[in-house]
Amino acid sequence: MSPDKKAKPERKAAVALSYKPEKDAAPRVTAKGKGLVAEKMIALARVHGIPIRDDPDLVTVLAALEIDREIPPELYKAIAEIFAFIYRVNKTSKTPRS
Repeated sequence: MSPDKKAKPERKAAVALSYKPEKDAAPRVTAKGKGLVAEKMIALARVHGIPIRDDPDLVTVLAALEIDREIPPELYKAIAEIFAFIYRVNKTSKTPRS
């Protein structure tokens, strides 16, 4: 890139997942957004102590799914890694989660 051209800021994107094993066969996309909506989702997650994982490639794939749909089997491994991350964060957190 030439010095006289400014890089466009990356547009944020976010996807929220939910998994209730007693109800769901697989995690579901419960919210998604870009730009300001994504920034507000991330801010709300931080306020409520919800772990955030930065994975732009996975967000792109998940954002293509419809809200309230279970993730497809080909994403199980990637999502299992995200949930393992969340469980580790929750386990080491001093604040109890409900």
